[in-house]
Amino acid sequence: MMSSLTLNGVTVNFPFPPYDCQKLYMSKVVECLQKKVNGVLESPTGTGKTLCLLCATLAWREHFKDTISARKISEKLNGQEMFPNTPLASWGTAATDGDIPTYYTDVPKIIYASRTHSQLAQVINELKNTSYRPKVCVLGSREQLCINQEVMRQESNHVKVHMCRAKVSTRSCTFYNNVEEKSTDKELTNSILDVEDLVKFGNKQRVCPYYLSRTLKQQADVIFMPYNYLLDPKSRRAHNIELKGAVVIFDEAHNVEKTCEESTSFDLTPYDVASAIAAVDRLLSEQASSVSNTDSVSEDFNLESLSSGLKLDITAVAKIKQILIDLEAAIDSYDVPGDKGITRPGMFIYELLEKAHLTYDSKTAVYEALEQISGYLAGQQGLFLNISGLQKLSDIIQLVFCGEPSDQDRQQKMQNNTAHFKVHIHRDNSNSKKKQSTDVWASASASSKKQGNILSYWCFSPGFSMQDLKNQEVRCIILTSGTLSPLSSFTSEMRIEFPVTLENGHVIERDQIFVSIIDRGPDGVELSSAFDRRFVPENMASLGNTVANLSRVVPHGLLVFFPSFPLMEKTLDFWRANGHADRIENVKPIFVEPKGKGTFNEVIDGYYSKVNDPASKGGSFFAVCRGKASEGLDFANTYGRGVIITGLPFPPRMDPRVILKMQFLDEMSRKRVPGVKYLSGQEWYRQQAFRAVNQAIGRVIRHKEDYGAIFLCDTRFKGTSARNQLPSWVRPYVRLYDNFGNVVRDVSQFFRVAQKLRPFVEKKPQAESCGTSRDADTTLSSFTSFSAPQSSNAQKAKVLDAHLPSLKRRRLNEQAGGAGMARICIEYEQEVQENHRRPMNLLDALERGDHCSDSAAGEKANCLSSLSLQYDRRNGDELRGGKRKIKLVQEQNLRVSVDTSEEGKASRAKGFLAEMKKSLSQVNFDRIVQALQTYKKTDDLDLLLSAAAVLTEDANTHSLLRGLYQFVRPHHKKKFDERCQELTGQGCGYKLDHSLTKDVKKALLQSASDGEPAAGLTSCSGTSTCTQLNTQQLNKGGQHLSQQGLKEPPKGSVPKSEFHSTFLSDVKKSLGAEKSTQLFQAIHSYKKTDSYENLVSTVVSLLTERDEDFNLLARFGTFIRPHHKKQYKEMLDSLTGHSAPSDVAPDAANDEQQGTATTPPLKTQSKISSFFSNSQRK
Repeated sequence: MMSSLTLNGVTVNFPFPPYDCQKLYMSKVVECLQKKVNGVLESPTGTGKTLCLLCATLAWREHFKDTISARKISEKLNGQEMFPNTPLASWGTAATDGDIPTYYTDVPKIIYASRTHSQLAQVINELKNTSYRPKVCVLGSREQLCINQEVMRQESNHVKVHMCRAKVSTRSCTFYNNVEEKSTDKELTNSILDVEDLVKFGNKQRVCPYYLSRTLKQQADVIFMPYNYLLDPKSRRAHNIELKGAVVIFDEAHNVEKTCEESTSFDLTPYDVASAIAAVDRLLSEQASSVSNTDSVSEDFNLESLSSGLKLDITAVAKIKQILIDLEAAIDSYDVPGDKGITRPGMFIYELLEKAHLTYDSKTAVYEALEQISGYLAGQQGLFLNISGLQKLSDIIQLVFCGEPSDQDRQQKMQNNTAHFKVHIHRDNSNSKKKQSTDVWASASASSKKQGNILSYWCFSPGFSMQDLKNQEVRCIILTSGTLSPLSSFTSEMRIEFPVTLENGHVIERDQIFVSIIDRGPDGVELSSAFDRRFVPENMASLGNTVANLSRVVPHGLLVFFPSFPLMEKTLDFWRANGHADRIENVKPIFVEPKGKGTFNEVIDGYYSKVNDPASKGGSFFAVCRGKASEGLDFANTYGRGVIITGLPFPPRMDPRVILKMQFLDEMSRKRVPGVKYLSGQEWYRQQAFRAVNQAIGRVIRHKEDYGAIFLCDTRFKGTSARNQLPSWVRPYVRLYDNFGNVVRDVSQFFRVAQKLRPFVEKKPQAESCGTSRDADTTLSSFTSFSAPQSSNAQKAKVLDAHLPSLKRRRLNEQAGGAGMARICIEYEQEVQENHRRPMNLLDALERGDHCSDSAAGEKANCLSSLSLQYDRRNGDELRGGKRKIKLVQEQNLRVSVDTSEEGKASRAKGFLAEMKKSLSQVNFDRIVQALQTYKKTDDLDLLLSAAAVLTEDANTHSLLRGLYQFVRPHHKKKFDERCQELTGQGCGYKLDHSLTKDVKKALLQSASDGEPAAGLTSCSGTSTCTQLNTQQLNKGGQHLSQQGLKEPPKGSVPKSEFHSTFLSDVKKSLGAEKSTQLFQAIHSYKKTDSYENLVSTVVSLLTERDEDFNLLARFGTFIRPHHKKQYKEMLDSLTGHSAPSDVAPDAANDEQQGTATTPPLKTQSKISSFFSNSQRK
């Protein structure tokens, strides 16, 4: 229900009756707008900040227009009042700037900036919930908005820009040609569209969304854009953003400081300069070839025939090359000591560039020449040349030589430009890490092969960009976020006046938030992420116990934030090795924030699905402070009932940029400029850590009825100064505890009360999955049959596995760690008939899509749970196709991977190629496909590896390189695996049997079946024995893995003693002397002690290492005593999914009717992991 209220004379329409804190916030916004002053407004996440900002701003804008209308009417009436009871004065002349003549064209535009387009999309959705319908426009890059496939296929963004400009200038882009006609379309002008909507409209109407948005900008009332478009002068010029008189709003402004500094800084590497020289060389060699072909030497080099109207003098091109060479020499002339680098004042940049003949006098000519060369080279068809170095130099000239000062004012201008900058020259160590063979342009210039220096020009004051905005004569600047505290230090960094400030309260009550500082874990060990404590085993173990225990008392979704990615990964590795991860996983399956962008959505969707699954106890999401999950993501209600902060995320202390920033602030503080207050370097350093913590804390309370707990697990939070850095709405609720038990007691009570006072709508139970009964304990980390409508989801899942840092494959021969947990890894290959099976894992079920879709959401979550999966990459092993592979891992949960039949193999290959096509440019994709076809004809692996080198340039495409393993012939598998290991640091899962041809494998299987049943199991277990395997649990699997019985052994009159001696002889041949001795000792011990458990743990570890040895495990049944026969048979059944031969367990066989055995339906593998995890717990 729409509500209206009047604030400072402005009537604001709001979607519902606003809270007091919302009224206060909107009145501050209106105050800024009316008085034309800047404001910094902090309001906690969950207080409806964005909605208030939109409603207040648009209400004031309408009031501004209404006042203009009233004034015009008054002028027409010659001063008479049209509405006697409502005189003109009551309309608020302040809105129209007093007595200044005002026209409708003077109504200020609203420029609304946020950090990312995804955040802007949320803002636009909020706008749709209001009663206001302004004309809006969203600005984006060509990367996001261009729909011309020829342009989008280009590798470099710079090439895309120049190709687009060329097509526009020659009107050869059909989409651009339709812009003028379609820009007045009512569907467009009457709608509120975000970037995605704009692209949909462009595809539907065959019109360019990029130029459409630029056209809409002219008439828009509100212009949405990422705030680097505003803060970066280059982007501002490129998008032609007019700021005079505009209202500028920065939402999520806690990142503005960093963006201000980065947008006016640069790092020029030796590679940038070398690639620029190579590009100019290419142009000169082409010109020389052209001259020799025409047999005429001319001073003028005319490119007009090659590029529309582009003319460039040959001497200009040569001068550009000389400038680049001189610049390279100037940078490398400094002898940099060790890893520290050398630092100079900002003014030094002019001195250095002057050595390369770059000055205010020459800047325009050089800039124009660089732009022309870049444009020409980018327009060359079929030319793969890197022009990013040329483009970077153009940007540097624009940044360093900004403005057009007179000769008299030049020195002062240079000092002003560089006052907040430092020049830092440091050694480039990247070349030693890069593979030269993967560098397309490395051979283009000799200079790219030697180690050089990096020239860095770093800005250390966001005030530089803010003052630049103010100089554009904006009406006012409003900065707002949920985490800006302390406001005094934030505003002092910005270097402009902020007369209006607000540190708003929250909309929640005391019973909705629980905040505790946990300085010691359950074992009494002090918790700290300080540099000298973070990797101490006792500290990591105590933190693991803390998270595991809290996961039991926090209902539904639990968020765990780490200070950095490296710290999170090392901590998780420790927890996996020592059992802490299993404890957490058994209660709340773990989902880990990936480093890359591509797989984040799949991971977070998996987490949401697990939390929503009524059969689960929720999920845990491990993320990083300053990461994507901590920035504006919605963890409302059950998705975020608890937030654990595992440490203080201080910036890296030894990073040169951090060191120089702190030094810069200390220098400025000592100068004591009147009216300007600077933070000290140490204050800034602490502020950065707490601002990141506060942003992560903000995930827990998202609206008025939400509730949750915050746990600050670092002893450094105990200090008064630390607590004062927390948000104002959190501070009153902070509790300190003497022991961990009291925390658990109180937080349990908190959630009991909160759930009674604010019950959340319970999740509806899902239907049973295709008749497969599921145990609540096993479903936390297992797979069941489910379907999804499109196979593209399967491809997404494959990409997901390739990028999750938490899914890194454990080395199979690695010790389990401090806990000494045995790893039992069993991998078997067996042909499967497609029509007799149900989907066995995520990929299989997604691709078949022919079973109950009701369970899809819950089971997708199981699949995405980071500890339920065992591979970082599955392209190598799984994408080969044709065989089904199952790995049982005792320390961690089950990861089932199924590949079926030749048809399945072809389907996977097709899916892989489709995924590769989406990930690469058309040129690179075509090149690799051509190389595969050539390899098929010529059997030349080196040629294939050469073409695939492009996949090693980016870590995100390493999985695609390993995916090519499935196309490699058996005799090349080992070599390809070694090359992958060398190029990407990870192999393709090569095993000896991969080098065998199909015919050889068939022959081996046949020879095995001629003797005893061969189930084709191979053990992947390492040196650790299976000491903790509880085989009594294995029969719980029953028929879940069964599809066909093991073959009966040939019945003959061979004496038992002869059978034993033959078996022992086969064991010696197969295992070798050392392992045979272990087996014989186990048999001897079994005869003495009758210890079945000890015998089986040894036997399973020894006889499941290779495919051809598994028949020995079945034959070993003859050594088992009668009272253990049934257990042994059940173990074999559970491991293989087959009904073991009656000879193995005659006592069991007697209880069954002969001749009535049927092949039970194949069910899911869901219980296998529970057998192993249960045996662990026991």
